[in-house]
Order: sequence, then structure tokens, then C-alpha cells
Amino acid sequence: MPRKATMMKMLIAVAAIALAFQTAGAQGERARRGGGGAAAPASAGANGQDETVTKTIKDAADALGMDRWSQVGGGRLPAVDVINTMEFWASGTPYADYHVSLGYNPPAMRVEAARTSSDTHTFQVVSGKYAWNESELGGGLVPGKGTATPMPDLARERALELWILPFGVVKSAIAAGDKTKVSTEGGATVITYPMMGQLAGVTVKATLDDKNFITKVETQSDNPNLTMEAEYSDYKDRGEIATDVKFPGHIVEKRGGKTMVDLQVKMADCNDPYLVFPVPDNVMGPSATGMTGGH
Repeated sequence: MPRKATMMKMLIAVAAIALAFQTAGAQGERARRGGGGAAAPASAGANGQDETVTKTIKDAADALGMDRWSQVGGGRLPAVDVINTMEFWASGTPYADYHVSLGYNPPAMRVEAARTSSDTHTFQVVSGKYAWNESELGGGLVPGKGTATPMPDLARERALELWILPFGVVKSAIAAGDKTKVSTEGGATVITYPMMGQLAGVTVKATLDDKNFITKVETQSDNPNLTMEAEYSDYKDRGEIATDVKFPGHIVEKRGGKTMVDLQVKMADCNDPYLVFPVPDNVMGPSATGMTGGH
């Protein structure tokens, strides 16, 4: 083999190994800090998962369009998770308008919702271990511009809603390492794993269809507020600008068998929009103490 080609292969191998160790280290640091997320889907095999689990998670990530592969000198480097921030707009029951902005690093989500049966317009936010309601968008951040009401008892519940979205499932399944298991139920592939950090004590079960899309997510916990079920269907690229990221068109969330939301998604921006979720001072102050699960 020519010396130049041999050297190129060696460089690719070294780069791949270095990236795998770097990713694994980042996952460990997130676990120590109590984060619920994960690094790139292709790093799954670097944290103790067997080949079946790694392949299943990668197939789910590929179906969603979460990863991108690098071609270098005819070889392949590990994929990079392209999903961090996103937004989606929907309507249905019980909301006429439903706008979600979210991010996974750091984990945060804002839900702006207008109910069909009244003039009620709410802004519900979670960022890390903090949860609050805004009187208006960004309320409480600037003196004289709205208010922020701490909602510490809802921090874990709102965080879980972020992580049971299909993209959060893939990230969390990777982060759980060798605790993630794959099985078959009723002919369907099922991924099961425990959450970590803030959501420790919650077990997640995700069901995949024959195209590797996540169609159902169920959670179990001693806390009934953290036991929920979500269904996803009609996946496709829903962005104004095509990204090849597939987003569900129909989302149903249930608790105790009761449907809480039934949404038809109109549009999703998965092109890493610029989103920030600063925590108001009064939410981080004494009124926010006593929060559960926020370590």
C-alpha cells in the first residue's frame, strides 16, 4: 500500500478514537452535573453499550436525521448530533396555538399556549432545575417588563416533557450507557433505559416502528406526575428551510390514560435557531428553594 494512503488511514483512525474518548468524557461530565442529555448518536458504542443497542439507537437517530457523517480520505468519522435547539408550532386540543422553543445543551424549554376555550395565554418555562411562568414573553428579566412566577414543584415534570420528545429519547438512551436495553414486544423494537440526574427514578420505554421512528414513549416513576405516555406519528421534514430532520406531525400526550394534549404540528424549525432561556433573578432566589430533583 502506498505510504501516503497508509498515513491517511492512520490519521483517520487516530481522529476517530480521539473523538470517541472526547465524547465519552463529555457524557460523563454531564452525568456528574446531573444533566439529562447525551452527546452524538454515533458515540453510543463508546459508553459500554453492546452492538445491538448501539445499532438500534443509531437507526433511530438516522431515521430522525439527527446525525451527519464526515467523509475524510475515503473513510468515515463518527457522526455529529446536529440537534440542539429547535422550535415547533402546532394547534389542537385544548390549544388553538401552541409554540414550543427548546434546547438540549443546556436543557430548557418554553411553551407558549393559547387555549381554544378562553382568552388564556400562558408562558411556561423550564431551564435546568428551575421552572417558572412568565406573564409575557421574557417576563421578569427586565425591570418593569412583566413578571416571572417561580414554579419549583413543576421543574422535573416540565423537564421530562423535553426529554420524551423523540430527539430527547435518543440522547437519553445514549447517556444511560450500558443500562439501556433493547427488546421486542408484539413484534416491535423497544428501547428501555433509566433517566439520570434531575430525573433519576424515572424509567423510559420507547417503541419504534418498522422505519425506526419512535412512535410511543412511556415513563414510569413513583411520582404519578412523572408517569406519562406520548405518541408520535406522521414524521417528515416540516421546516420552511429543508434540513432532512424528520419531525412528527401528530403528538398526543396522556397521563393516567387521560389525553392532555392532542396536537397537529404545522411547522418545525430544526435548523438550530438561536434560542436562550435566562433564569430570572427572583426564580433563582429564596422563593425558588426547596426544589425537588434539581441537583
